[in-house]
Amino acid sequence: MVDLPQLDRIRDTLAEQWDRALDRTVRVAVTGLSQSGKTVFITSLINQLLNPERLPHLQAAAEERILASRLQTLPELRVPEFPYAENIAAMSGASPHWPAPTDRVRAARVALRARIQRRLLPDSEQTIYVDIIDYPGEWLLDLPLLELSYEQWSRQVQVQCEQEPRRSLAREWLDFVASVDPAAAVDEELIRRGQALYVDFLQRCKNSEHVLSYLQPGRFVLPGDLAGAPILAFFPLPSSDAAKYDKHSLHTTLRARYEAYKEQVVRRFYKEEFSRFDRQIVLVDVLKALHHGPATFRDMQEAIGVVLQSFNYGKSGLLNRLFKNKIDKLLFAATKADHVADNQHTALRMLLESLVSDAARELRFQGIDLATLAIASVRCTRTVGAQVQGRTLSCLEGVTKDSDRSRILFPGEVPEAVPSEDAWGRDRFNFLEYRLPRFEALERSALPHIRLDQALQFLIGDKLA
Repeated sequence: MVDLPQLDRIRDTLAEQWDRALDRTVRVAVTGLSQSGKTVFITSLINQLLNPERLPHLQAAAEERILASRLQTLPELRVPEFPYAENIAAMSGASPHWPAPTDRVRAARVALRARIQRRLLPDSEQTIYVDIIDYPGEWLLDLPLLELSYEQWSRQVQVQCEQEPRRSLAREWLDFVASVDPAAAVDEELIRRGQALYVDFLQRCKNSEHVLSYLQPGRFVLPGDLAGAPILAFFPLPSSDAAKYDKHSLHTTLRARYEAYKEQVVRRFYKEEFSRFDRQIVLVDVLKALHHGPATFRDMQEAIGVVLQSFNYGKSGLLNRLFKNKIDKLLFAATKADHVADNQHTALRMLLESLVSDAARELRFQGIDLATLAIASVRCTRTVGAQVQGRTLSCLEGVTKDSDRSRILFPGEVPEAVPSEDAWGRDRFNFLEYRLPRFEALERSALPHIRLDQALQFLIGDKLA
């Protein structure tokens, strides 16, 4: 006998498949590593869609064919709603501040009532659903673990820790691992100690001056609802001869828990959230990588390449929409473009292209429609001209993170390609963070942004044509 919740799930699935068959739903994956600005981006994206009159580069909006829009609840009620109203309140209050970062999967649906143009047929009014899925960037880096055995992963971590800055950051954990006998009997206290030291190492990587991104498992850094769960009680333990350990050994126990984590957490996350995307935007904080130096830049580049291997890319069509979705449009976006002057945006976009060039080359070969943009989800500064030593330079006016008043500063220049080691050594790249300006009545107006309308045109413009 089928219970009522199961009937509801079947009904929702059939309704979603019907909308997909009619090409009325576009599911957008917002991908980004930790601190790339996903939460603010999604908040601003929803805000723009609810106020489409100020999106000149979104063709349907410019032609006044978007008749109405509203925020709706997704049919899949198990997924918590994205906290749009709370985020807008935080950003527009008496003391505006950035909203809290993502700590679990959340989703939002914006319904757009639009006049759709059809060849050889009269225009018709239709509702297009834009589903936006948010998830912690830390969890993305778990997906490649599905292809790695426990021994392969442990060896990978060991190799990473042979290079700086990880070698110094991992010193206490490496000393502990060196003292552990993989063949020894299981000792839960030792396992808890090893896991705590490994988590501390990952947190050091994330929060140190290097701000590293390639951290696995992601749930060790941001556990969400798994905080304190026994399934997280493991750590990498490199070993030269894993086959010789019996079933009661420490190594065998750690391997079993790693495999359980892969199957019960990572694979479930992948199946539930990653099998139905149509479009994807990858947010990259290029300026942060420049600011923190070559180790951070290379680590971010490697992490992005690894993450992209976990998505399904390919041409979309009716059968794909019904049975196996593939991402057919991918946008790489350099975030926080408002932290440099307007005349540096082209260089910022070119640097992003250089950073993702290897991954982009393979995706273009697969026929994916791919683009790059320099964007700002919320514009916090304005570009002004200022006289410096007899020269007029493009500077920024805004309130920096460590100040309480507006200042005019020269933000520096962005290289068009990956800098040499020598260029980094001269402390050339020192991009500042800026505070939110005061906003009013955001429930009735749009946040100031840079090129979010161009991003929307690329991601969903064809659905509104």
